[in-house]
Amino acid sequence: MSLDVAECERARVARDPRYDGRFFTGVRTTGIYCRPVCPVRPARSTNVQFFPSAAAAEIAGFRPCLRCRPETAPFSRAWIGSRATVERAIRLIVEEGALDEKGASVDKLAERLGMGRRQLARLFARHLNASPSAVARTARVQRAKRLIDETDKSMMEIAILAGFGSLRRFNAVFAEIYRRAPTKIRRGRQGHSGRRGQGDRDAQLVGCRGAGLPRR
Repeated sequence: MSLDVAECERARVARDPRYDGRFFTGVRTTGIYCRPVCPVRPARSTNVQFFPSAAAAEIAGFRPCLRCRPETAPFSRAWIGSRATVERAIRLIVEEGALDEKGASVDKLAERLGMGRRQLARLFARHLNASPSAVARTARVQRAKRLIDETDKSMMEIAILAGFGSLRRFNAVFAEIYRRAPTKIRRGRQGHSGRRGQGDRDAQLVGCRGAGLPRR
């Protein structure tokens, strides 16, 4: 999906909430991606890169912001593009865990949508710059991050509820995306009352930046 860079830049600098959940911005100097409403001072325009989805930002090597929490961004129709098929596929992956079930596969998902695997992959590449599997992985990690921040469930429970096949897999994927273990994220949250936890301080200092709007 091609982005209108000038429009993205205006939304990023203005922290316009109307664009929240539509696109994400990666900051090359920090390696972090974030929502348009991030409270941290915007980075220089020469240091930012725009993405149509969180999965695309992660594929490019950026990790989620711990300040604005991309996993809590609203689910936007603009984020998924105009194709009804892509919209339905995203709903099945994100809301129903269609690629998390036992025996699930992209082939079976494509069959449910009435098309072949390659056609589905082309639509995802066009609208999201990411594969169905990459979007599913991001959705699992985002579910887990919300559960870590909002509940006191054990890591094993979180791994199962988020759609991971095992605690080991959950720990590995989470560490790959966030560059730290899920237990460290929780310790940072628990030590956050009244002051910032040391576990989150590096991300809070370097910060993350905003996002933008698609060209229609």
